[in-house]
Amino acid sequence: MRILVAGSGPAGLMVGATLARRGHEVICVDRDPGPDGDEWRRRGVMQFTHAHNFRPQVAQFLQAQWPEAHDAWLALGAETISIPGFDDPTAKGVFSRRSTFERALRQTATQQPGLTLRTGHVDSLVEDDSTVSGVRIDGEVVSADLVVDASGRSGRVTGRHDPELDGECGLAYVDRAYMLRPEAEPGPMNAPVGFIGDYDGYQCLIFPHERGHFSVVIVRPTHVPELKALRHVQAFDAAARAIPDLAAWTDPRRSQPTSGVQMGGALRNVYRSQDGRPGLVAVGDSVATTTPTRGRGVAMTCMQVSALLELLDDGADPVSIAKPFGMWCDAHMEPWVADHIAIDEGAARRWRGEDIDLDRPLTSDLIAAAIPADPRIGQYAFGYFTMTELPESLRPAEPWARAAYETGWRSPFDEGPHGAELLDIVRTSAPGATV
Repeated sequence: MRILVAGSGPAGLMVGATLARRGHEVICVDRDPGPDGDEWRRRGVMQFTHAHNFRPQVAQFLQAQWPEAHDAWLALGAETISIPGFDDPTAKGVFSRRSTFERALRQTATQQPGLTLRTGHVDSLVEDDSTVSGVRIDGEVVSADLVVDASGRSGRVTGRHDPELDGECGLAYVDRAYMLRPEAEPGPMNAPVGFIGDYDGYQCLIFPHERGHFSVVIVRPTHVPELKALRHVQAFDAAARAIPDLAAWTDPRRSQPTSGVQMGGALRNVYRSQDGRPGLVAVGDSVATTTPTRGRGVAMTCMQVSALLELLDDGADPVSIAKPFGMWCDAHMEPWVADHIAIDEGAARRWRGEDIDLDRPLTSDLIAAAIPADPRIGQYAFGYFTMTELPESLRPAEPWARAAYETGWRSPFDEGPHGAELLDIVRTSAPGATV
């Protein structure tokens, strides 16, 4: 079978390489020619240099389907992590920068028999009696038995239909990359993935990466536009100094910046069902895009590619595979996007000063956050946290969480300035500010 993959990011390379390993002829097309020595800026991929978290599904997928890529990733310094107290293999993730991850995939893909990496622009689909039969690459028609849209959240090649779910999350973020100084120990961590800090009016995340690299993220509400000034180094550094756990990580004696302050693009949670045209499927961000606050993106891509491979391995017709694959995505991907929309909308309301609305169903994050108030909730949380069970798996614990909140209990904020204080810090430290 001849397969054309539009896009050579993680989704495109993973689906392309694993299909080539099965004996298919695969062409992956991308405008980006790949790394040139140490320098690599993925054109059109905003999130390429931003903070990333790699959940257990990513390493599991590579180990099972493309072990050479997993080995190359570790050789570039990626570090396997575990959740203390759990021996379950699903509890292992990876510390790595996105650029290191993609470099490992690219490096391995160039050596994969049956896979051709082509630099070019996919102009449009080619259809024959309503069946997709190939694409136009820079004007040239290239035929294929199956076309895979892995062109990402902003891809336009397939003329996508309106999404089934599309939610503005009310959140935006800035982040900055750092590197620990020689012999310096990492700063405080309160989660296997690093540090997750919830404050009165904003959130902070610290993602350790490989070989001492790490990223600091400040997530802010969009209804306070003055906080856009966090994009300035002076304002970001002042905020980091004022938030104790960020200050510990970014102390100049412990680490040094390796980038300026980077702004995240417009954050949305989007789910698109499969197009439905015979001969065409979509994977990765072309299907489901979620905000980076929970680090689900690449894991969801691996879950999709695994499902697509299983269908093809079981003999599904590539021309009509969009229907069964679409049913799988509706059942296993759409719930995660809906979960994100509910969580982000709720966080935005609380950052405006609203209390938890106990007349509405509790969102997953609120149920899980109540574990300290009622430890019984924990028995339902592991599958949700590791994405091995859908968000509805937490629903049996909702009555316990609701009972805790009805007593007036609320999850305490982490130590740091509240939203109004952070705003004052930003106002007085941004360029041109007057004290």
